[in-house]
Parts: sequence; structure tokens; C-alpha cells
Amino acid sequence: MKKILLYSSLAISLLACKKNDEKVAETEAKEDSIKAETTKSEADVAELKELSPEKITDVLKSNHSDTLYVTNFFATWCGPCMQEIPHFRKKMDELANQPVKFTFVSLDNKTDWATDVSDFADEYNIRKNVILLDGTLLKPDFFKNNFKSWNGESIPFTLIRKGDQSDETIGSMSEQNLELKLKKFLK
Repeated sequence: MKKILLYSSLAISLLACKKNDEKVAETEAKEDSIKAETTKSEADVAELKELSPEKITDVLKSNHSDTLYVTNFFATWCGPCMQEIPHFRKKMDELANQPVKFTFVSLDNKTDWATDVSDFADEYNIRKNVILLDGTLLKPDFFKNNFKSWNGESIPFTLIRKGDQSDETIGSMSEQNLELKLKKFLK
């Protein structure tokens, strides 16, 4: 009899704990739902320009001899890319009244465009300067036809050009290095 009472009270205790766990899980789920942040919509991504490799080539080849073009290929998951972006942003502000065009080409996965890339564009206030490029569409000819030294194996990559002059930098640039390269073109 003692064993039956002992097993019965143990079973009741376990059932009570299980029901309590279910209530806690239900409460946590409700709280998580309330705290959930809204995600970026397709409209947010639509504000960012998606271009094909052929259209990127057109952007790279556009040439107004009085304009300095600074094109940076990056990804939000790339630490060195994110380290140099504040330098570019600072230069954008400093050169706002001069004929300089900054373009940031995101090589992030399409699945990250609505979240990471969109957030990045907002954080640095460069949404109008960001171009989305589906890296899976890039072929070796894209690199051969557009760059002297970059074969697409690493990022960040920056192309600075004005008229017939160009400078290619594979890897991250320090603020001082960016300053020197831009000064060379803005003489």
C-alpha cells in the first residue's frame, strides 16, 4: 500500500511539473512573439538596386572624365570590409560637393539582402549607393574584362578611377591609404 501511495504521489508531482512547464513554455512563446522585431520587407530590398554582372560592367565602364568613381565590392559577413566602410563614409561626407561617386557592390547571399545588407545600408546611410550583385552569376570573364588584378578570390576590393587612370586595391584599406589614393586622383 505504501508503494502505491508513493508511486501515486510521484506521478501526480510529475504531472503537475509537466503542466507547469507547458504553462511556462506557453508564456515564453507569447512574450517572444510580442518582443519579435519586424523584419525588413521586400519593399526595403526593392529600394536597393539589384544589377546583373553585365549591368555592373556598364556601371564600371561609365566614364565622365571630370568624375572620380570609387567602387567598393564588399559583403556584410566580411570583417575587413566592415572595418573600412566608416573610412569610405567619412570621405563621402568630406567630398559631398565634389564630382565623386561612391558605389558599394554587395556580394552577400540573396537571402541576406533584406536583412543584413538592408540594415548595413541604413546604418551607414548609403542605401542609394548600394548595388546588389548575385555572386553566383559571376564568371571568370567578368573579372578579366573589368579588372587588371582582381580575380574575385577575395574581398574587399576597391576600384578607384577617373578618366584613363585607375587604382585597384585588393584587401582592406586604412583611412590614411584611402586618403592618399583619393588625393592622387583629385589633384
